[in-house]
Amino acid sequence: MGKKMDSIEEKVMPIADKFANNRFLLAIRDGFALAMPLLIIGAMSCLIANFPVKGFLDFMTSVFGPGWKTFFDIPNQVTMSLMSIFVVIGVSKSLAESYELDGINTAIISLVSFFILTPFTTDFIPKGAKAAIKVDGIIPLDWMGAKGLFVGMISAILATEIVRFVVKKGWVVKMPAGVPPTVSKAFSSLIPGAITIVLFDVIRLIFAFTPFGNIHKLIYTLLQVPLTSLGATFGANMIANFFVGFFWSFGIHGADIVQSVMNPIWIALSGENLAAFQAGKVVPHIITQQFNQIYLWIGGSGATLALCVTMMFFCKSQQCKKLGKLAILPGLFNINEPIIFGLPIVLNPIMLIPFILTPMILCIVCYAAMATGLVPKPNGVLIPWTTPVIIGGFFISGIRGAILQIVELIISFFTYLPFIKIVDKQYCDQEKSYETADTKDENAVLS
Repeated sequence: MGKKMDSIEEKVMPIADKFANNRFLLAIRDGFALAMPLLIIGAMSCLIANFPVKGFLDFMTSVFGPGWKTFFDIPNQVTMSLMSIFVVIGVSKSLAESYELDGINTAIISLVSFFILTPFTTDFIPKGAKAAIKVDGIIPLDWMGAKGLFVGMISAILATEIVRFVVKKGWVVKMPAGVPPTVSKAFSSLIPGAITIVLFDVIRLIFAFTPFGNIHKLIYTLLQVPLTSLGATFGANMIANFFVGFFWSFGIHGADIVQSVMNPIWIALSGENLAAFQAGKVVPHIITQQFNQIYLWIGGSGATLALCVTMMFFCKSQQCKKLGKLAILPGLFNINEPIIFGLPIVLNPIMLIPFILTPMILCIVCYAAMATGLVPKPNGVLIPWTTPVIIGGFFISGIRGAILQIVELIISFFTYLPFIKIVDKQYCDQEKSYETADTKDENAVLS
C-alpha cells in the first residue's frame, strides 16, 4: 500500500503544485478573499432584516416601526450589488503584486477597464406602462453584482497583463530623481493606463456590433450561465468534494485549490439565492458556497469534527485521546489542520477513505433533504466559514438547518468510527511496545 501511495504521490504532486501555484488562480482566490469581508457584512445585514424568528421581527417592528428593515437593506444592497467591483480590485491588485507592479494603480486601471466594457444603460418599465424604455447615463447594478463576476475577473486579469507587458517594454514616463515617489508612481502608470483603456474601448466597440450588444451579455449567456448551471448540479459538487479530500491526502490544501476554481460559481449562486431570499421569493439553488462550507465541511475539510469527538471518548490510545482534546476547539470553528497532520490523515490510506467519503455522503443526505423540502435551501447569506456547527445551519436554513447539522454529526461519527478504531488499535500496540521496552531498560539498569 505504501508503494502505491508513493507512486500516486509522484504523479499527482506535480499537477497539484501547478494548480496550487497558478498565478491566475491565486489572484482569483485572493481577490475573493479581499471582497469577502464586505460581502459578509452585507449578507449579515440581510440576515438581520430577514431573521428566521418571527418573534424577533415582531419585536423590531414594534420598537422601530414597519420601515426598520430599510436600515439593514441598504448595507446589503451596497455590498452585494457591487460584488464585481470588489473582485476586480482584489484580483487585479493580487496579480499585479505577484508581478511586482504597483497594486493600487493597476487595480484602478482594471476597474476603469471593467467600466468601459459595461453598458451605461438599462431597461426601465415606468409605473402603469406595458413596455420598457431604455434609460441612458446610469450604471446598471445588474452587471456590478453576481452577473458581472466573470467579466470582472477577465477584465482584471487582461488589464493587469496589458499593464505588465507595457511596463516590461519600458513604455513608462520616468520622472527625475527629485520628484516625490507619489507623483512618480502616478506618472509611471500614465502610458500603461492609456494603452489599456484604449484597447478595452476597442473591445467594447467590437462587441457593440455583435447580436449581444456588449461583452457582459455574451459572457453571461455563453459562459457564466452554463458554468453556473453546471456548478449547481449534484454531480459537479460530488466531484469537487472528492478533489478536496484527494488533494488533502497529499498534504495540499484541497479546499483552497477547489475553491479557487469553484468560488466564482458558488458565490454567484449564493448571490442569486440571497436576492430571492431578500425579495421573499423561492430560493432557487441548493448548491452554493454555504452548502459546502456549512453543511459538508463541518469541522473543516473531511467533516472531521465528529472524528475529534470519537477520538476523545471512544479511543483507548493516549495519542488519539490527547489529539482529540487538542483538536476539538479549533474543530468547532472548522479548523482541522491538527487532525490532518497530527493523526495524520495525510498519506494515511486507512483514514483517507472516510476523509474523502464523509463529505460525499453528507452531500447526498443534505441534497436529498433540501430537494424534498425537508430543509430549506441555503438563503445565500455569506456567513464566515469559521461559524460553529448548529449556529451556521440555523443562520442559513433556520432551525431545520441546525437539526440537519446534528444529523450530519451522527452520520460522520459512524462513518469515521470503524476506521479510527483500526488506527487506535495500532497506536495502542505501539504504546504497549514502548512501555515494554522502557520496562526492560529500567530492569537492565537496576540489575
